[in-house]
Amino acid sequence: MAFEFKLPDLGEGIHEGEIVEVFVKPGDSITEGDPLMEVETDKAVTAIPSPFTGTVTEVRCGAGETVHVGDVLIVFGGRGEKEKAPGEAAPDEKKHASTDPVSVRPAKPIETPSVTTPPPNKGGRRPPVPASPATRRLARELKVDLYKVPPSGPEGLVTAEDVRKHADNHPAGNEAETTPEAGDAVFALPGSPDLPDFSQWGPVETEPLRSVRKATARHMALSWSQIPHVSNQGEADVTQLEALRKRHASRIAEEGGRLTLTVFAAKAAVAGLKRFPRFNASLDMAGEKIVYKHYYNVGIAADSPRGLIVPVLRHVDRKSIRELAVDFQALVERARTGKTTLQDLQGGTFSITNAGAVGGGHFAPIINFPQVAILGMGRAALKPVVRETSRGEPEIVVRLMMPLVLSFDHRIADGAEAIRLMQVIVAILEDPETMMLNL
Repeated sequence: MAFEFKLPDLGEGIHEGEIVEVFVKPGDSITEGDPLMEVETDKAVTAIPSPFTGTVTEVRCGAGETVHVGDVLIVFGGRGEKEKAPGEAAPDEKKHASTDPVSVRPAKPIETPSVTTPPPNKGGRRPPVPASPATRRLARELKVDLYKVPPSGPEGLVTAEDVRKHADNHPAGNEAETTPEAGDAVFALPGSPDLPDFSQWGPVETEPLRSVRKATARHMALSWSQIPHVSNQGEADVTQLEALRKRHASRIAEEGGRLTLTVFAAKAAVAGLKRFPRFNASLDMAGEKIVYKHYYNVGIAADSPRGLIVPVLRHVDRKSIRELAVDFQALVERARTGKTTLQDLQGGTFSITNAGAVGGGHFAPIINFPQVAILGMGRAALKPVVRETSRGEPEIVVRLMMPLVLSFDHRIADGAEAIRLMQVIVAILEDPETMMLNL
């Protein structure tokens, strides 16, 4: 019998991905666990192994195509999963009934298939309906409100058949859910205006919004709409720090590291975050609470061939400058070669973006939601600086000055706190000895 391989639920609220490469073709004999394809999902490239042993009879996808969770990608013939016994749940339904902690398991088992709309929680959102990602997508396509669909699956699971039956019985429909559910990755601003026909004024060219650029567009829209941004500017004299960096850069490179000002800035930022913990937190508006994180993982914005991604330097407070430089180089290399994993992108508590690498100056970066602050670094440049001599007289000297901008969530912190945090970061960057005392 034939077996269909569908794009599985890849977690983290991911509903779609772009095929990077397909490794198999019709006629190939595949063993369970062999790689079938690579899929780029939410900025990470993921290798998808085969759950079957058998022969490929049909390939329904190709490089560059956008596919969704539940789509049939490859059809197998020959030996594969055991045939479903009469009355046994389908493999996809079994998986969703037992392994999807957000979308499938309800807090309490539903004893009957009656439909009741649960009351909203403290934040005004209803708890999610137990359903697989593929079923949720089908409900959106058919404009069906999952809260109104009687469940027939195990433990109150709403199945795709339930959705289709409900749509057939309510053809007037147009009742798709208006409240986002936990795990939904799609974010769109309501009331977005239609664009004019630009071709009436001259030649145009279109490009599909996909993979990294689509994920970035969604995340930036989410961050900008949810967070009231405020920015605080500063400038650090990094003359001594740059001299220190140059003295040790080659030795660190021999150890596989990359000693950059970004690495030093990550260490300085963490020293400041320990003194001002609100900037290492997240704001839970639904639960009306601040979540303080007692770990320090700094996301580093990286310019990859597929677009901007933010891999994470982990446990910055526990590691030496040398260790961070090695970790930084590994992250940059994976980003450059398209090998960044989902693990690389998760768990950040604060972010840094360095526009100085491409010649940028002062700029106000957008916060990486659900974080509450981000540090923007500009290009360090030689400037004339007025300072006092030991006798209290002014003098003009040439110093290497680096522009800094701290964007923060004004709901969780005030301007005075942000200024003090910036002062700590500047003081540490200006005095390498102070940085050594904060290691």
